[in-house]
Amino acid sequence: MSVRKPEISKGIDWVLFWIYFILVCIGIVSIFAATYRNENILQGFISFRTDYGKQALFFVFSLILGTVILLTDSKFFTATANLFYAFGILLLLLVFPFHTEVKGTESIIRFSGFQIQPAEICKIFVNLALAKYLSRVETDFSKLRSQLIATALVLTPAVISIMQKETGLALVYFSFFLVMYREGLPSAVLVIGFSLAALVIATLLLDPNHLAIFLTIIALATIYFLRKQIRRNRELLVLIGAIWLVCVGIQRFAVPFFFNKVLKPYQVQRIYATVGRDFKVDPKTMTEEDIKKIEEKKKASSYNVRQSKIAIGSGGFMGKGLLKGTQTRYDFVPEQRTDFIFCTVGEGFGFAGSTVLLMLYLFMLFRIIFIAERQRSTFSRCYAYGVAAVIFFHVMINIGMTVGLVPVIGIPLPFMSYGGTALITFTILVFILIRLDADRQMVLR
Repeated sequence: MSVRKPEISKGIDWVLFWIYFILVCIGIVSIFAATYRNENILQGFISFRTDYGKQALFFVFSLILGTVILLTDSKFFTATANLFYAFGILLLLLVFPFHTEVKGTESIIRFSGFQIQPAEICKIFVNLALAKYLSRVETDFSKLRSQLIATALVLTPAVISIMQKETGLALVYFSFFLVMYREGLPSAVLVIGFSLAALVIATLLLDPNHLAIFLTIIALATIYFLRKQIRRNRELLVLIGAIWLVCVGIQRFAVPFFFNKVLKPYQVQRIYATVGRDFKVDPKTMTEEDIKKIEEKKKASSYNVRQSKIAIGSGGFMGKGLLKGTQTRYDFVPEQRTDFIFCTVGEGFGFAGSTVLLMLYLFMLFRIIFIAERQRSTFSRCYAYGVAAVIFFHVMINIGMTVGLVPVIGIPLPFMSYGGTALITFTILVFILIRLDADRQMVLR
């Protein structure tokens, strides 16, 4: 009597797989449209000397790696989650002695013709470790101690990435707070976070004295409307006073210190450009070299976004067609194969093509959330929400960059931007999810 071997396709969510496959194919076509220079197309693919040929090779390697993941026991990911996290932190630390500076970032390790960006790959390990911690029987996420440990797991690689001048990828780690929110993080934490962001933006837009007066008026108005409750509970008045004091302290001292002492001048300039303000150079506090760099970054940043908008706008409703876009074909848009790959879609396929692409991403996100909610295992559910959060953050920020809504911080568009590390990272994220979902009846910890 023969024993039937388990099939690799058993339990696989083919809907998610095909969305992934279509997005990567669109990415390769977009890279081809942005970098094709009248060479033999077939030779360009099989020689692997062109960017679209290399991306196709990365795709083949990603599918092989995905197949290996699908053949792996789901328990392997829970058993090794903490080891992978430690390995990821080690990789991040190895960047300091062995890094190669590429376009202003010091987060890349290069060896034997290959380069790896640990800050990109570490998102996988953080997602696994966070899911592992939240799924532990001993973890009571309603307790502050558990919330602080989970926060430390997420922010440790983010802080290291910032030290490597990789602010963009560091911000991605904040997307994992959405996972924590799903698992019971108080909504007040998110409200405080968004309020803090609004206060920072207001500090950049408004005169400091005017903003301080405005905050004082809000505090006095709050005291007036809550006067009956304050009479019964004097501690409420102390709380309102403390919040007012913290807000004024942030806008008068904390924000200026962070912008002047922590962030790099070019990063400050990008943030100012995003909120529509011109960053004023102070020759008393900056060297001539810093001033020169800021001016160069000003010109480059505004030029990049301006050309990006022109490219997307010139596509009209139906687009100019494949290989017919003038802005992307003639290199008017910098980094059009990586950070600004969305411009190629916008110019070549217009509003209709861009809408289809966004709908594919939206469909993928809804599918991942659907998969997350049908899991029996807390580990699998948390991991799935982590994948959705990372993809959502990348898509939102990358497309926001191309249309000038957010600073240009160098975040790739998932499955589409050129680059082996990014494509492999997102492939691993998705295929681990597919593997866990195939065993969704199991309870993993």
